[in-house]
Amino acid sequence: MITVDLTAADRCDRCGARAYVQVNMFVLDSGNHDLLFCAHDYRQHEAKLRDSGARVVLDQRHQLQAQPSLV
Repeated sequence: MITVDLTAADRCDRCGARAYVQVNMFVLDSGNHDLLFCAHDYRQHEAKLRDSGARVVLDQRHQLQAQPSLV
């Protein structure tokens, strides 16, 4: 698995918004699967994902922090 930065083209598998978190999950009989989440859906389901053994591969939620104004 090669990890690169997520771009605006990467969409949340749950709602279709821009993805900021990539997780990897092992599923019996089908192997590893990568899932993409927007910040909202990841935050909403973080505990369940962690409890089910999902591993965070990439977390770019820091990009959502407000940028200082140039004005």
